[in-house]
Amino acid sequence: MAGAADIVFTAVLRPDVFAAARKLQWIHSPAAGLEFILSPAVIESPVLVTNSRGLSADTIAEHALTVVLALFRKLPMAVEAQRSRDWAQAVIVGDTPLRTIAGSRVLIVGLGGIGLAVAQRFAALGARVDAVRRRPELARPSGIDRVVAPEHLIDLLPSADIVVLAAPETAATRHLIGGRELAAMRPGSLLVNVSRGALIDEPALVSALAAPPSARTLAGAALDVFEREPLTAESPLWSLPNVLITPHIAGFRPDHWDAVCALFGDNLRRYDAGHPLINVVDKKEGY
Repeated sequence: MAGAADIVFTAVLRPDVFAAARKLQWIHSPAAGLEFILSPAVIESPVLVTNSRGLSADTIAEHALTVVLALFRKLPMAVEAQRSRDWAQAVIVGDTPLRTIAGSRVLIVGLGGIGLAVAQRFAALGARVDAVRRRPELARPSGIDRVVAPEHLIDLLPSADIVVLAAPETAATRHLIGGRELAAMRPGSLLVNVSRGALIDEPALVSALAAPPSARTLAGAALDVFEREPLTAESPLWSLPNVLITPHIAGFRPDHWDAVCALFGDNLRRYDAGHPLINVVDKKEGY
C-alpha cells in the first residue's frame, strides 16, 4: 500500500511543501484545474500528476445551457420586475426579441469532456455547433459541424451567436479572448465562460460590454470564473446590466466529493498494483 510520503491529494500545492516532499511520486488534484499545482518545479520533476477532469462535465454543461437560456429569455429582467410587482411584458419583449437555442450557431472553445457535453446539449435543442480544439485532425464528434485549430478561432467568431469557453488555462489560452476577438464577435452574441477567468482579458471585456449599443458587438456575457477570485466588489462587471455573474459554481454537483474520492480510490488501487492511472496530466501542456 502506498504511503503518505508517496502521494499528495490537493488542489493547492505550496512550493515549500513540494520541496520538502523528497519521496513524493504522485500528486492528485480533486479539481480539473491545475494552476495552483503546476509550478515550474513540479513540471520539471518526475512526479506524476493526475486530476479529476471529466467528473463535472455534465454539470458544467447544464450550467452553460442554463445561463444562455436565462439571457436569451431575459430572466434577470423578469426577476427584477417581479421584485417590483411590475407586469413588464412590453419592456421585456419590446427592446430586443426573446431568442431560442434552436437555429442558433454555437462555438465551443475546447473540446474535452466539458466541451463535448456542452455540444451535445446545445445540438439536442436544435443549435448548429462548431468547435475549436488543439488537434482538429481528430475525428469530428457527432453533432458538431466544424472543428478548427485555435489559430482559426478568429474566423468562426463572426458567425457565432453563442461562444462557450471550455478550454483549460495554459500559456497558450491566457487572454485567448481579447479586444481583437471581442471586436470580431457577431452583433448580439453572448460569451459564456465556464472554464478559467484568465482565458478572457477582463478590461477588454468590460470595454466591449459597456460600449454604446450602436458600437457594441456582443450583447452580453455569462461569467462563472474570473481572473481574480473572489471577484472584487470594485469590479465594473458587477454593475453591467448585460452580465450574468455566478460565483464559480458551474461544476458543483450533489455528490461531488463522493465522485472525487471514488476516482482517487480507483487510481490508488491502480497505483499500488502498478497499473496505468486515469487522468494523467501532461505537465508541460498544463492539462
